[in-house]
Amino acid sequence: MSLPPDTRHALVIGAGLSGSAVAHSLAVRGWSVTVLDQASSLGAGASGLPAGLAAPHVSPDDNVLSRITRAGVQATLQRAQALLHNGTDWALTGVLEHNLAGKRRLPPNSPEHHSTPATAAQVAAAGLPPDSPALWHAQAGWIRPRQLVAAQLQTPGVQVRWSQQVQSIERRGDEWAVTDAQGQTLGQAPWLIVASAFDSLALLQPLPGFAVPLNPLRGQVSFGHRADLNEAQRQLLPPFPVNGHGSFISGVPTPEGLPGWFIGSTFERNCQQAPVREEDHAANQVRLATLLPALGEAMAGQFEPGRVQGWAGVRCTLPNRLPAVGPIDRARLPGLCLSTGMGARGISLAVLCGELIATQLNNEPHPLPAALSKHLAAERFVKA
Repeated sequence: MSLPPDTRHALVIGAGLSGSAVAHSLAVRGWSVTVLDQASSLGAGASGLPAGLAAPHVSPDDNVLSRITRAGVQATLQRAQALLHNGTDWALTGVLEHNLAGKRRLPPNSPEHHSTPATAAQVAAAGLPPDSPALWHAQAGWIRPRQLVAAQLQTPGVQVRWSQQVQSIERRGDEWAVTDAQGQTLGQAPWLIVASAFDSLALLQPLPGFAVPLNPLRGQVSFGHRADLNEAQRQLLPPFPVNGHGSFISGVPTPEGLPGWFIGSTFERNCQQAPVREEDHAANQVRLATLLPALGEAMAGQFEPGRVQGWAGVRCTLPNRLPAVGPIDRARLPGLCLSTGMGARGISLAVLCGELIATQLNNEPHPLPAALSKHLAAERFVKA
């Protein structure tokens, strides 16, 4: 049974990938959604990543993470096709995975997965030796997350309010109220979705029974302009993204709009700050040399201070690498939902998670089988 119209109003805390995705999914169903964010404009947090991949995880037993990311990538690519400009905001290029550790084996008899052993031509196009173990993900590609966030926030029915310093949340009667440090009410609605990455922890910890074990994960990407490469270096650029030890993407516009190259990201656990560091550029240089040895050797000079550019952000993770999505505790905290903990897979999972919450609140069929969606449920952390 559908909700009464007067209850189809939600507050969303966080205007990044997760928050914008759930706002879009609710708004297209006729909801009125107000999104609050502490930043003054778009892309201040981890969703400001200049370029990233929507690509599936694979495993020989086709485990839960593999099945969920495959569904998530499909949802993201469909959203990108509907909202973004092909070739400048995203592209379905396919992604080659250099299987460095030998762990990313495909399950047997899985043609529907759109992932196959890479062909000799694909391995050669990446500039790898002929015997390099590699997979090819046909249903995968690059996306500029900031453009996706902007498009989702422009959905009719979504109102965004920037520079909103949320200090606390509380239940007032049948609604949730959001207040600032001075006690001023910033918003009030029957439904509240917290989607502010690791900042979600400080807001939710004071609530009774909250026990979602969120952790910060800092990551840095190194990038530069393709025009600054010489002809020999440009000849080595693969025609599609390559991942496996971080990821390398080229031909995607940099924040300045010029075609660029990108390598990253680093992984630093339990770090809540995101400065750009020279030592992380050096780590990304090593990452490129491992992922694409010939290109890494040719581009070594591009990582020198003053030449390389950088971006860093703090993601949010959970111990089992699966997000926490949906109602937090229906009994004690009715109307309060969460969408966070996507780690480095926000591009692949945020759209799916937003759809999952929207279908839950609208009593619609879920975008995942129940056997899979239970693994994402925020309520899995409820203490008895």
